[in-house]
Amino acid sequence: MISILLIGGVACWLVAQRNQLACKWTALVAVIAAFLLPIIWYIQHTPAVGAGNNWLIDYQVKWIPAYGIGFHLAMDGLGFIMILLTSLLGVLAVLCSWNEIREKTGFFFFNLLWTLAGIGGVFVAMDLFLFYFFWEVMLVPMYFLIAIWGDFNRRYAAYKFFIFTQTGGLLMLLSILALYFIHGQQHSGNYTFDYFALLNTTLGNGATARWIMLGFLIAFVIKLPMVPLHSWLPDAHSEAPTAGSLILAGLLLKTGAYGIIRFVLPLFPDASASIAWWAMLLGVVGIVYGALLAYAQTDLKRLIAYTSVSHMGFVLLGVFAFRQMALQGVVMQLLTHGVSTGALFVLAGMLKERLHTRDINQMGGLWTAMPRMGALAMVFVMASLGLPMLGNFVAEFLILLGAFEVSPVLAVIASAGLVLSALYSLRIMQKVFYGQIQTITAPPADVSPREWIIMASLTIAIVFLGLYPQPVFDIVSGVVQQVARL
Repeated sequence: MISILLIGGVACWLVAQRNQLACKWTALVAVIAAFLLPIIWYIQHTPAVGAGNNWLIDYQVKWIPAYGIGFHLAMDGLGFIMILLTSLLGVLAVLCSWNEIREKTGFFFFNLLWTLAGIGGVFVAMDLFLFYFFWEVMLVPMYFLIAIWGDFNRRYAAYKFFIFTQTGGLLMLLSILALYFIHGQQHSGNYTFDYFALLNTTLGNGATARWIMLGFLIAFVIKLPMVPLHSWLPDAHSEAPTAGSLILAGLLLKTGAYGIIRFVLPLFPDASASIAWWAMLLGVVGIVYGALLAYAQTDLKRLIAYTSVSHMGFVLLGVFAFRQMALQGVVMQLLTHGVSTGALFVLAGMLKERLHTRDINQMGGLWTAMPRMGALAMVFVMASLGLPMLGNFVAEFLILLGAFEVSPVLAVIASAGLVLSALYSLRIMQKVFYGQIQTITAPPADVSPREWIIMASLTIAIVFLGLYPQPVFDIVSGVVQQVARL
C-alpha cells in the first residue's frame, strides 16, 4: 500500500512532463489501488464480532538490527478504520484537484501521494522509529502543498504549520529515545524500538514516565489540535488548496488522536490517568472556544477551521474519560468529522473557484443560482451541528454519555458547545445561501458531475454512519475494550 503511493507519486512527477491528464489518472489509479489492498485483506480475514483487537496484518522484517530498528507494520480494527478514511479522502482529494491545480501538476500530485503514504504509514507502523519516520514523511510534502499551491498568505501559513508540527515531532523523538534507552533493553541485552516489546515494560507513574509521556502527548495534541496549541490550524486551513484542506481536516488531525489512543494511553496508563481531568478540561475549553471563534469569522475557510478545533475538543474529552462508550464515540468522531468537515472544505473550495472570494459577507442568496450545492451544504451543516440521523450526532452523544460518568460538570459544559455549533453552522447557511443576492456578473454554475461524485460519496458516508454505526463499533470493539481497561 505504502509502496504503491510512493512509486505512484514519483510516476506522477515524471509523467506530468509529457501529459498532464495522464498524470492525474496515474494519481487516481495509484490511490485507488493502494487502498484496495487493505480492504481486500480485511474482507478475507474478518475477525469475529468482539474480537476487534485481533491483528489482521503483522508484517515484520529486520531493518537496522544493530540498533533494534525493525520494519514492523501491523493493522487491527482501529488501524483499518483509519486506513478506510484515508482511502476515501485520498481518492476525493485527487478528484478535488482535477481542475483546480493548473501549474506544477506533477509535483503537486507527487506531494499529495507522499502525504497519503506518510499518513497510511502512521496508522500501521508498530516500530517507534518507523512511526517517527512516517510522521516526518507526511509533514514535508504537506508543507509544500501549502507553500506552493496555497492562497495569498501561503508561505506564512506553511512556515507556521511546519514549525508547530516539527517542534512537537522533536519532543516526540526525544521521548522515543528516552523510552528506547530506559525501557527498550531486552533480555538478550539488545535495545529495541518495537511497540509490542515496549508495551510489556512497566513504566508506572514516576516523574520519568510523566516526562516521557508528555513528549508524546504534546506532539499529538499539537496535531489534534488542542487549545492553546491550535493557532497554526486556521492559517494552514485557510491558505491550503482544497485538497490540502481536505487532507488536513480529514486525516492529519486524526493522526494526533490516533497517537494518543495507540501510544500514550497503552504505554503510559498511570501517567495518563494522573492528568486525565486536566486533559478533559482542556478538551472542553477547546469545544467552547473553537465554537465562539468560528462564529466570529467572516472568512469561510477560517470559520470551518475553527469548527475543527471545537469538534476535536470532543476527542480529547472522550479519550481521557477512559470509558468504553466514550472511546467508541471518539472513533466515530474521527470518522464523521473527517467526512463532514472535509465536505465543508470541498464546498468552500467550490465556492472560491466560482466567486473568487472566501468572504461570507460578499456571498448571499446563492441558493437561487446553485440549489443543488445549497442542498448539499445543508446536509453537512446539519451534520456539523449534530443533527440526529447523521454521523456526528452518534459520536458526540456517546462521548458526552461516557464523559458524564466521569465528570458531570465538564459534560454539561461540553454539551453547551453543541448549542454554539448550531449558531455557527446556521450562520454559514444564512450568510452564503440565504439573504440578499450579492451583485455578481453572471450566475455561477451549479455542481458539476465530478463534484457530484465527490459530494455524493461523502453524503452516503455521513448518512450511513448516522443510521447504522454498528459495523464501526464491532470493528474497533476489541481495541476500545483494551484501552478502557487500562
